[in-house]
Amino acid sequence: MTRRLLLSYVALALLVLAGLEIPLGYVYARGETAHASQNIERDAAMLAEITEEDIEKGRLGELPGVVGDYAEDTGGRVIVTDKRGIVLADSDPAGRTGVSLADQPDISRALRNQPTVTTTTDSNGTDVLAATMPGASGTTIRGTLRLTYPMDEVLVRVHRIWGALALAGACVLAVVALVAFSMARWITRPLRTLEAATTQLADGHLADPPDTTTGPPELRRLAASFTHTADRLHQLLKAQQAFASEASHQLKTPLTALRLRLENFEPYLDPRAHGSLEEAVGEVERLGRMVQGLLALARLENTATTPEPVDLDAALADRVAMWEPLAAEQYVAIDITGPPVGQVWAIPGALEQIVDNLLANALRVSPPSTTITLHRVPGGELHIVDQGPGMSEADRERAFDRFWRASDSHHDGTGLGLPIVRHLVDASGGTITLHPASGTGLDVAVRLRPVTGRSSYGGRVPRSASVSARSR
Repeated sequence: MTRRLLLSYVALALLVLAGLEIPLGYVYARGETAHASQNIERDAAMLAEITEEDIEKGRLGELPGVVGDYAEDTGGRVIVTDKRGIVLADSDPAGRTGVSLADQPDISRALRNQPTVTTTTDSNGTDVLAATMPGASGTTIRGTLRLTYPMDEVLVRVHRIWGALALAGACVLAVVALVAFSMARWITRPLRTLEAATTQLADGHLADPPDTTTGPPELRRLAASFTHTADRLHQLLKAQQAFASEASHQLKTPLTALRLRLENFEPYLDPRAHGSLEEAVGEVERLGRMVQGLLALARLENTATTPEPVDLDAALADRVAMWEPLAAEQYVAIDITGPPVGQVWAIPGALEQIVDNLLANALRVSPPSTTITLHRVPGGELHIVDQGPGMSEADRERAFDRFWRASDSHHDGTGLGLPIVRHLVDASGGTITLHPASGTGLDVAVRLRPVTGRSSYGGRVPRSASVSARSR
């Protein structure tokens, strides 16, 4: 914004300067040309009177001295003719006398007692100012005089004034640019502090509130309003975090007590009610897991951290070694395929929880004598493929919704497993999608950003929490 304001001010100043200096330069150039023409006309008239007197008295030998002295003093060229247009004297050493110039327009007009002042080109191709005057007494024409003066000196003066105008304009632009830069910085300083404060707020803290004492009044009010809003949000987040922390402790005790009371009823109940009692105990356990899942999501959304490089192959080997005994009890094999992937970007602890949750889901739906495949693809991609019943397209579209459970689901999940996994993947800067596996089963594709050379991650994302999901 500073650059745009600066360019706007400088462009406006440049437009004003152009509107003032260009006409001024043209006026001065025309004035210089007119002034030079008047001087040439005056000198030509004076010399014409002198040479007319010499011609009248027959002092033709003095003509070369008169025109030579003038040409030497001024740098002009003087040609004198008689009343028939025959050249009597020429200040140019290369000029010839005795030749007739009567057929040239300016000489012809002068012989008719009509002076001429114009801009023309001489025989050398040089632009000159020319003044041709009749040498006459009354109506008697005794000769003519042509005075030519090079335009070079006039052009030098014109160029000098153009240069002076350009220098003055550059100085004005420099001053305008300096003032505009100072003003733009003054205007945008609150915006820069707001930008820094917004970045800090996105990271979860506001160490440096925006400056509310400088800049235009509108921006000062905006900064004050932002600070008030940030303080209010901070208070709300602290209240939410405090609630999540307290609820995790306060809810555990009554749920545990309720489960113990239900289990203590078993000796006093009719055997026909034992089934209902077991269902009630199972619902209490599921309620406890649901509470833990909700609290875990709250912690994920309220805490920030930065992704860091994690060895995907080592994490897979570690988690498979942990899950293989449990899978063997259900006669299910776990197999890792594909070439090593190397390091990927993930928030601390997220990769292990992602694999744990997805393996738990896959193991829960895998029939005996089947295999869960963890297939690695170069570029940070991992596929967890089971041979269970799979999911329909409609179910796959809703699988990441909180508390959603498939209508044909027979397990005791809470509907928070896949939402938690998706949150961890998004927090790590990756993506997760569900696809049908070949034959039957589900293919869960997790794509994380690979670590390639030196890389950095500028964003801030929610910190992971230790969560064990029990359902898709």
